[in-house]
Amino acid sequence: MTKMFNLISHPLIQHKLTFMRNEETNTDNFRRLLREISQMLVYEATRDLPTEMATIKTPLTVMSSPIISGKKLCLVSILRAGNGMLDGMLDVLPAARVGHIGLYRDPQTLEPVEYYMKVPDDISERLVIVVDPMLATGNSAIAALNRLKECGASAIKYVCLLAAPEGLAALQAAHPDVSVTTAALDERLNDHGYIVPGLGDAGDRMFGTK
Repeated sequence: MTKMFNLISHPLIQHKLTFMRNEETNTDNFRRLLREISQMLVYEATRDLPTEMATIKTPLTVMSSPIISGKKLCLVSILRAGNGMLDGMLDVLPAARVGHIGLYRDPQTLEPVEYYMKVPDDISERLVIVVDPMLATGNSAIAALNRLKECGASAIKYVCLLAAPEGLAALQAAHPDVSVTTAALDERLNDHGYIVPGLGDAGDRMFGTK
C-alpha cells in the first residue's frame, strides 16, 4: 500500500539540504543541489511502481528479469520553481513526459492565480508526479491538483523539497488520494506565507532574481 506521506530523512539528502538552506550558498550551487536532491526524491517517490517479468538474454544465459509495468509517467512542474526539480528527475526518468502549470501567488490574498497550463493529451493514462520545491500554504499545490484532475489525471503523487505543516494539512484535506514525498517538514509558516526556517524563495535563489 502507498504511504500518503513520505518524509525522506536520508543523510545525503539532509546534508545537501543544509547547504541549500544556508543563505551564503550561491545560485550555481543552489541549483546543483536541488537537482541532486530531486534525483533522490523521485527515486523514493517511485519506490512502489509495479513491475512485471520480461525474458532477456544476458551475455551468458536467458533469464527472467523485472521491468516497470503499468501506466507511463508524466512529470508536471508548477512554474517557475518546479523547473529546478525537473532536470534531476529526468536524469532518472528520461522517458517521462513533461507538463507545466504556471501559477503565481497573489501577495495580498496568498491565493494562486493560473497563467499557463500545458500537459500531455493522454495524461489520464499516466502516473503524474507533480513537483514544486516548496509546499507552503498549499494553495498552489491544491489548485494544480484540481486542474490536473479536471484534465482526467487520477493517479497523482506530489514531490517537494520542504513542506510546512499548514500546507501539508491543507493538501491532504483537499486531495487525500495524493501521496506527498518531501525532504523536510519544517516548523511553520510566517505572516507572509513563507516556510520557517525554510530556505527563502526557491525560485529567486535558483534563478538569481533577487
